[in-house]
Amino acid sequence: MSKIAQEPKEFNTESKEVHSTYKRSVDRFFDEVEKSIPQYHQSITSLQRSYIVAWKKALETAISMNQEFATKFGMSTGVTPAMTKMANATTEEIINAQAVQNKAMLAAIDATQQWINTFNENSKLLNGLDQGMMQYWIQACTPTRN
Repeated sequence: MSKIAQEPKEFNTESKEVHSTYKRSVDRFFDEVEKSIPQYHQSITSLQRSYIVAWKKALETAISMNQEFATKFGMSTGVTPAMTKMANATTEEIINAQAVQNKAMLAAIDATQQWINTFNENSKLLNGLDQGMMQYWIQACTPTRN
């Protein structure tokens, strides 16, 4: 007693033509992929925020513990103007490096988008060439009636 697996409602089994069946399957696949884009976007954004919050908390905790340790042991925590200037300059350089990294990432994303656009345009042109070659071979290989 074999049980025939039921096909999902989304599959249409009426067509007997292989290309329309493939086309329907491809369309359905990409429709499902497109539905997941907002979920990926939200997940990546949440992950980035969590990462930033975790690092910020870790650094704040380290500073707090260091401060408590210094206070309990009576250590001097005063800084010279030169140290303050150095800390500010270092912070400025880290912020600048992050800005450069951000610009590089955005440029890479933009370049990838441009590559995809070029690929799509080239695909259209190639399809036109393929159509022309197919027509040529069909005409060349089809016997003519006299």
